[in-house]
Amino acid sequence: MSDQIQFIVEKLNQEPFRKNYNLITFDSLESMQLLQLLNDVLGEIDPKHAVDIREELPEQTAKRMLGLLGILKYKPPGSISDLSAFRQGLVTGSKPVIHPVLHWLLQRTNELKKRAYLARFLVKLEVPAEFLQDDTVADINKQYEELMEAFKNLHKECEQLKTSGLSAAEIRRDISAMEEEKDQLIKRVERLKKRVETVQNHQRMLEIARQLRLEKEREESLAQQKQEQKNQLFHAEQRLQRAQLQLKEMQHAVVDSKPESLMKKLEEEINFNSYLVTEKIPRELESKKNSTYFLQKVVAEPAMSQSDLSVLEIKINEVNAQMNQLIEKRMMKYEPIDSKFSMYRQQASIISRKKEAKAEELQAAKEEMSSTERQMLQKTNQARELEGSEVLKGDEFKHYVNKLRSKNTFYKKKRLEIAEITAEYGVLQRTEELLKQRHEAIQQQLQAIEDKKGISGYSYTQEELERVSAVKSEMDEMKGRTLDNMSEMVKKLNTMVAEKKASLAPVIKELRQLRQKCQELTQECDEKKIQYDSCAAGLESNRSTLEQEVKGLLEECVQEESNYRYINCMKTNLEIQLQRAKEEVKAYVSPDPQERRKAIREQYTRMILEQENLGKKLREKQKVVRESHGPNMKQIKMWQDFERLMECKRECFLKQQNQTAIGQVIQEGGKDRLVL
Repeated sequence: MSDQIQFIVEKLNQEPFRKNYNLITFDSLESMQLLQLLNDVLGEIDPKHAVDIREELPEQTAKRMLGLLGILKYKPPGSISDLSAFRQGLVTGSKPVIHPVLHWLLQRTNELKKRAYLARFLVKLEVPAEFLQDDTVADINKQYEELMEAFKNLHKECEQLKTSGLSAAEIRRDISAMEEEKDQLIKRVERLKKRVETVQNHQRMLEIARQLRLEKEREESLAQQKQEQKNQLFHAEQRLQRAQLQLKEMQHAVVDSKPESLMKKLEEEINFNSYLVTEKIPRELESKKNSTYFLQKVVAEPAMSQSDLSVLEIKINEVNAQMNQLIEKRMMKYEPIDSKFSMYRQQASIISRKKEAKAEELQAAKEEMSSTERQMLQKTNQARELEGSEVLKGDEFKHYVNKLRSKNTFYKKKRLEIAEITAEYGVLQRTEELLKQRHEAIQQQLQAIEDKKGISGYSYTQEELERVSAVKSEMDEMKGRTLDNMSEMVKKLNTMVAEKKASLAPVIKELRQLRQKCQELTQECDEKKIQYDSCAAGLESNRSTLEQEVKGLLEECVQEESNYRYINCMKTNLEIQLQRAKEEVKAYVSPDPQERRKAIREQYTRMILEQENLGKKLREKQKVVRESHGPNMKQIKMWQDFERLMECKRECFLKQQNQTAIGQVIQEGGKDRLVL
């Protein structure tokens, strides 16, 4: 147990948890903290469970954890009877329950992550069978299963690719090799283009080839459209045939029946359909709803173990026994009163059950009849496709069978004749082949003898001579020449042939040697050409790689050259600064006061003294300004008042000039008097 806790603590202190626990702090965790810790580990395995358990109810937490542990195929320690205790301990956060779960999870985290990821897509949703009767739901469920199978195949391929051992370096090498092959193909295409350009009307030929390719693609698309239209036509014909068959059946039923029978048949169908609508289907629908309600209720409850199921079965048996006892008591209690109606009740129940059974049989018979009609329609269509006409019936079929028998006998006779002719043709063909082989063998023997005697081509020449002699004879017959002229011509031709043979014999020997030598040189040329092509391809690839390396080195050289120039400039600046520093030190150490004054330090010292003197003067001036600030401000105010007074007088003077003379102003002793 201590080893288990130590392993858990070590795993929790590592990535990605980093809890910084020790044995004491981990052992002192409370139940809620343990549950939150277990939830964090489950959240690391499946991110959907990374929640705070304080924000949800304990039942929801336990249900969620049990669901994930079931998906991960965790088996609690102990027997089946301990499952309820395990569930209770998981809800309360018991240490004997939580610690084994943590130990099991932390031992195989990566494997469980993969299992949780696959469970998101591979845990199949169970759809009730009554829902699958709907076509839409069935199609969606089928698509769902197909997508699940596709996901399985893709996941297997992905795992195979991961474990195939293909490294990034190998992929890079393959990519570089493919790029080299691409470059070689581009160059080869360019060479072929150059060769094609020399051909006359190459543009027109290329255009014709492109049009041919487009027409082939168009032909394929048209063939596909034709096949689709054929399928649509076939389905439309099937629908038409079904409609025609139904129409014939209706017409036949109308012809052979009376209005009373039709009304009776319609009433039976109406009664049957009303029974289905009012009694059978609502009862089945109600039972389906009840079963659906109970199933939903069972699904909403937490998962139950075998022990819980056994307890529930015991309770169900007890309740059934109590119900049977109550029914017996009730029957015993009300037996005297209901004795008259019990027989009728039993008969009514038997009749209702028979009615239900007959309705089910009728519905099954209708379904079987519809399926049989569909099969008959399919067989009719197949027969029509094979024969090209409708199916025959009665006397027409017998007449057709007799006709087939007569044709069969005639066919057998002709077949025997054809077999005899075929056998004779085979014998003649074999004889012809044997004669041809014998003729070829004789010709080969004759040619070998001529080669051996040194007169190859003699037979051919002899044939030519015979042909020429025949022509000559015909010409002689036509022209009426004499036999002497013909013999002389033959002698001349023989002498000419002999001379040509004698002159061509050494040439033919040399030609044979030259042919053999030409074949050897051609073979050697082909081998050298193959070697040249491979060497050229290798050199071309090496040249491209070297060009890339040279390009990189040139760029590096330019970069280094710019760095070199920058460093030289910096070096020059530093040398200038160093020279100035040396001159400054020399001037500062020099005993000559003139040289010392040239030093920058002395110059800055003088400037500092000048600025200090200027600062003293400015401070004194500031002090004077501060002292005279008050009187100066008063004087400014007085001048401003004086200015306003003068402005007022000016305005009064201007007003006085603008007004009419009301009186006379007299000035005496600096005073103004107005005399009216």
